[in-house]
Amino acid sequence: MEEIVKTLFPLIVYFTAIFLAFNGVLIIVAYTVLAERKILGWIQGRIGPNRVGPWGLLQPFADLLKFIFKEDIAPDKSTKFVYFLAPLVALICALMPIVVYPFGPPIKTIDWSFLPYGLGEGIRQLPLVIADFDVALLYVLSVTSVGVYGIALAGWASNSKYSLMGGLRSSAQMISYELAMGASVLGVVMMAGSLSLTKIIEAQTRYPTRWFIIPQFIGFIVFLIAAFAETNRVPFDLPEAETELVAGFHTEYSALKFALFFMAEYVNMFTVSVMCSTLFLGGWYVPGLSRIFEYGSIPYAIVSHIAFLLKIFFFLFLYIWVRGTLPRFRFDQLMSFGWKFLLPVAIGNLVFTTIMVYLGIF
Repeated sequence: MEEIVKTLFPLIVYFTAIFLAFNGVLIIVAYTVLAERKILGWIQGRIGPNRVGPWGLLQPFADLLKFIFKEDIAPDKSTKFVYFLAPLVALICALMPIVVYPFGPPIKTIDWSFLPYGLGEGIRQLPLVIADFDVALLYVLSVTSVGVYGIALAGWASNSKYSLMGGLRSSAQMISYELAMGASVLGVVMMAGSLSLTKIIEAQTRYPTRWFIIPQFIGFIVFLIAAFAETNRVPFDLPEAETELVAGFHTEYSALKFALFFMAEYVNMFTVSVMCSTLFLGGWYVPGLSRIFEYGSIPYAIVSHIAFLLKIFFFLFLYIWVRGTLPRFRFDQLMSFGWKFLLPVAIGNLVFTTIMVYLGIF
């Protein structure tokens, strides 16, 4: 029995962590949708959802039930296997990066002796990250870039000209802005000396300005703009473009399949918000907090986690604010801006950072 428990215990811990992280993110995504509808309502002089539950707080669950019971229609001439696969590709690629996000500092002050069979003897700390490896940033960028295949496949498999146009636009948009995003991130990587998200946060705790947003402000702006384009949000929502393409790549999707695309978009928004917070705002790190609470203590971890969530919510609010205030680009403007302005600025920032790191200034 003891051997079985020792074998199963690590698996139970990992599955519990994955369950809590994924469900926590999905709850944040659900209420991000509600917050967006509320904030857009206030911007436009409306009330927003307020019927389902107190202050409309149960509206996300009402929307979920609507998607579940709605009629699921598939076009007769669609490529069925790819048509059904595309929403899963989009959502899975959006969710996979969650396993490498450090949601807080490691907790070191818990007494693990209460665990049976001596399971707590080798545990020195509780990391608030599911999987921490040296190329976590590269993993996030690669997995999220694969998500565009879900959109492109949906546009092609639907056998609709509107869907195909949306899929082609998304592919071109991803190629145009992925390069600028990668170049903007390399400056942070050079300053931190690692591709590990945990080590990037630790590097910011030792850096004089604490957060990398100050020496990498241009890189931060480039990353943020490219991220808006990568997630197909206003003013870069050309793959959907309701006024031109009905609904773009998901025109022929309904019920739960549409809900999967809808969730993937907001999970990608969450991913970008986490990356902005981690790379440029120190992630969970709060300057001066170690003077109040001991590093590694539970109160330190709780406050750090709350601070990290507040940074994420700020970027999610920025997404909503931009949607309510800025118009959509024309597609030629979008492509020209990405290739002729954003990419040269990102490369210039990379060259500048390289010189500063070589001279020992950064």
